[in-house]
Amino acid sequence: MPEKPRVYVTDFVTDDLAVEKRILGDLADVRALGAQGEAQLEGRIEDAACLMVYHFVSIGAATIGRLKQCKLIVRSGVGYDNIDGAAARAKGIPLCNVPDYGTEDVADSAIGMLLTLTRATHLLNSRLRSGRGVWSYTQAVPMHRLRGRTFAVVGMGRIGTATTHRAKSHGMDVVFYDPYVADGWERASGVRRVETLDELLAQAHVLSLHCPATPETLRMIGAAQIARMPRGSFLINTARGVVLDTSAIPPAIRSGQLAGAGVDVLPIEPPRDDDPLIAAWRDPSDPCHDRVVISPHAAFYSEEGMLDIRVKSAHACRRALLGQPLRNVVN
Repeated sequence: MPEKPRVYVTDFVTDDLAVEKRILGDLADVRALGAQGEAQLEGRIEDAACLMVYHFVSIGAATIGRLKQCKLIVRSGVGYDNIDGAAARAKGIPLCNVPDYGTEDVADSAIGMLLTLTRATHLLNSRLRSGRGVWSYTQAVPMHRLRGRTFAVVGMGRIGTATTHRAKSHGMDVVFYDPYVADGWERASGVRRVETLDELLAQAHVLSLHCPATPETLRMIGAAQIARMPRGSFLINTARGVVLDTSAIPPAIRSGQLAGAGVDVLPIEPPRDDDPLIAAWRDPSDPCHDRVVISPHAAFYSEEGMLDIRVKSAHACRRALLGQPLRNVVN
């Protein structure tokens, strides 16, 4: 009896793969490799029929070049910048992502950061817990209600759209910038649209980033862009770490240009201790300590979301193994 084709989960998921085997077990031998980096894949995936790749590893051209019979690479997540899609395309290997698994979770996380910052929950909790200042709301003065304030979004994909719906429920005036969204989307969604990033920044009481990592979006928000925002505004990034120059946050917080920032993703994770933002955030004497909220790339996570991503990734592999039409091909 011929061996079943092999499907490898390269990283992150290292349990018994009961979810994946339930969907693929009749077709493939499914194995978890538990790699922490691309080098740990060498000699282990060359015979793969399909790969499911999370976020601990990158898959570059050299690794792709060693694949002998791969029918599909699934980026088990939304962003796919850790996989060389062009190299995969050149070798005839489709690259798919899972664009809809964590939409609600990331949108909820962005709004959670919005409320934590704009209602000064983190600031007051941080200061009172450490015994700094008076036991009074006056430590958070001035604080403004959300209704009528402008919630500005960069990137109106699934997550950006879901986040705007939540912001609208708080009475905020929602505006977005996304040159790749078809005309009329703003009318269907009941939000405003601007044609340039500068126009968006000028009215952003809260700026929320929901764009992919591409050469166009690399460090698209930095010191110059933050300076164009209204003084005392807030910045939230639940997208990709490289779209924001995080070194621009501490001076903007210290000057009062930003009243707060929420950062779920960093350019390097885990960050170095000497990272300017991390150093300022950990320093009780720095304003960033009370005005910056950081989470460890956790916005995507919920138990339900994790099940979704595993099921959707496995079904993508099943379609590839059966020669069925693929969904969400990004290369």
